[in-house]
Amino acid sequence: MLRLQAFKFELMPNGEQERDMRRFAGSCRFVFNKALALQKANYEAGGKFIGYVAMAKLLTVWRNSIETPWLKDAPVHPLQHALKDLERAYKNFFSNVKAGRQPGFPRFKRKDSAARLRYPDAKQFEVDQANGRVKLPKLGWMRYRASRDVLGRPKNITVSSSGGKWFFSVQTEREVEPPMLRSVEAITAIGIDVGIARFATFSDGSFVAPLSSFKRHEVRLRRYQRSMSRKKKFSNNWKKARTKVQNIHGRIANARKDFLHKNTTAISKNHAMVAVEDLQVRNMSRSAKGDVQTPGKQVRQKAGLNKAILDQGWFEFRRQLDYKLNWSGGMLVAVPVHYTSQTCPACGHVAAGNRKTQALFACLDCGYENNADVVGAMNILARGHRVIACGEDGSGRGRKTTAKPASVKQEPAEATARELTHA
Repeated sequence: MLRLQAFKFELMPNGEQERDMRRFAGSCRFVFNKALALQKANYEAGGKFIGYVAMAKLLTVWRNSIETPWLKDAPVHPLQHALKDLERAYKNFFSNVKAGRQPGFPRFKRKDSAARLRYPDAKQFEVDQANGRVKLPKLGWMRYRASRDVLGRPKNITVSSSGGKWFFSVQTEREVEPPMLRSVEAITAIGIDVGIARFATFSDGSFVAPLSSFKRHEVRLRRYQRSMSRKKKFSNNWKKARTKVQNIHGRIANARKDFLHKNTTAISKNHAMVAVEDLQVRNMSRSAKGDVQTPGKQVRQKAGLNKAILDQGWFEFRRQLDYKLNWSGGMLVAVPVHYTSQTCPACGHVAAGNRKTQALFACLDCGYENNADVVGAMNILARGHRVIACGEDGSGRGRKTTAKPASVKQEPAEATARELTHA
């Protein structure tokens, strides 16, 4: 079986290399914005979308122009990939319009946007794992923190900056043995109910306490943001204050990423089948403020709930479980969410009054009592078994779903690197 996997490392460039990377990233931003302005002008004039091939020819003209001679200093492949990014953004826009979804029109990149360089050809770079260094076009050899081995044949490299540091992620390709599908037995199947008071409650009664990474740093982040708002925008002091804010956001994201990877890895290794709720996190975390004609109710309470939901990382938790279970020969089953916390696992009685409080479940029919989150996880597991057996959710509400093995979603190196650090 062919596996694409990405490995991300921190770069340790010298001053000259760091300045060159910023210049190259600025050239990519310039090409993207120039191409976007040309596309918009052509659209307003009634013309059709200009394809990548025609844009690549214009890039050659821009590189040879006396007005922009500095574009020749940057490697050509990252510039070409900036045009591919624009083409992908336009295709996403057109597909959203066609599907009736809220379209996201491509926007110009600001100077302070995230710097990124993509090298799509393996002939352009070289990774020396023995000495912990990587060679990139027009940058030369650079040291990196070799925290793990790079497995497989390198396919492409993405260089990016975050929180004042530079990273590179290399996507590799290698042949692996197809995972042996493990038998789904009672001791290897588990249901998971995610929440806020408890991050993940399992059907066997155990649970994982939430990390709440954002909540831990919220006071300090608010103080740094207040300090930044009092500085003159784009001044040196403002930039220093912004760096402090970015560092806090980086620590929050890194802590959450580490927490999710460790827990999803442990779950995927110890269980052959995992049943989870098919949560629509985007809908759950929508704002309740409404508009002028129909203002929302309890807006501040809903804003606090939204912040707590997004702090948990439920979607990322499910996504990591998806590909890790696939790699280990397991199965991820997503079941509908309705009535999981109101159904008695002992007698099957469904009633809103069964859930006495946020934490207590007490059946009105048979008197069964347990933690409400544990009951939800037990019902999720039961539905997962019914999905596998007959494709039904077992709720009796007429909704059906299908079970299938977890799918591996192959993504570009810069997207997949963050999910594979602890895989």
